[in-house]
Amino acid sequence: MRIIISPAKKMRVETDDICPLTEPLFLADAQKLHSRLCTLSYDELKTLWQCSDKLAEEAQTMLKRADFRGACSPAILAYEGIQYKYMAPSIFEEKEFRYIAEHLRILSGLYGILRPFDAVVSYRLEMQAKLAVGDARNLYEFWGSRLAETLCGETDIIVNLASKEYSRCIERYLPNGVRMVTVIFGERVNGRIVEKGTLCKMARGEMVCYLARNGAMRVEDMRGFAELGYTYSEADSDDDTYVFIKGGNET
Repeated sequence: MRIIISPAKKMRVETDDICPLTEPLFLADAQKLHSRLCTLSYDELKTLWQCSDKLAEEAQTMLKRADFRGACSPAILAYEGIQYKYMAPSIFEEKEFRYIAEHLRILSGLYGILRPFDAVVSYRLEMQAKLAVGDARNLYEFWGSRLAETLCGETDIIVNLASKEYSRCIERYLPNGVRMVTVIFGERVNGRIVEKGTLCKMARGEMVCYLARNGAMRVEDMRGFAELGYTYSEADSDDDTYVFIKGGNET
């Protein structure tokens, strides 16, 4: 079983020596994308990143300073988004670290796919960014089926805790015989199940923590998750979708 999650826009340099660092599987591709980004002007980068001047200036500085061979931050500790805050890997014990090392994979616009202890540089590049590289018009074309092939070479069961922007890189190339279970965290509103962005990110982080803490080996092990007021809804779920409802009362 492999669990896929999205990266976060905000990153930090983290040098805690919690585990020997590994080299990203697609390091050469990441360097190629980095070189392409370095050819763009500040205005072109800002348009690509779709962010404020302050964030664009910070991201351009990271771009110029990136040293792939000197990278010292393990991916799992380098990202600072809401999901990672609620996952709280910095307080994991050894058994949780062993678990995520084997089962958790982070999808990335720059690196493609990351294992938790792959050494990364700080960067800003979302998967949906329209960056043309060679014959590829965007990152989806650049990565193509390679990320799915890599992941499916490791497992035939994928737990999808990633956003649609990232999970589509895997889902559209799934071969026969590989099961992908997408997890939905929602609330009932006027008879419909509605997902709310921030709450979903919080719950995804908590779910990774839950699975690691319990050493989950089967998709069905997720059903006991009951953090942040969510509970598994068998009536709303099926083999390919696990639905967790917050509260339970319609609003």
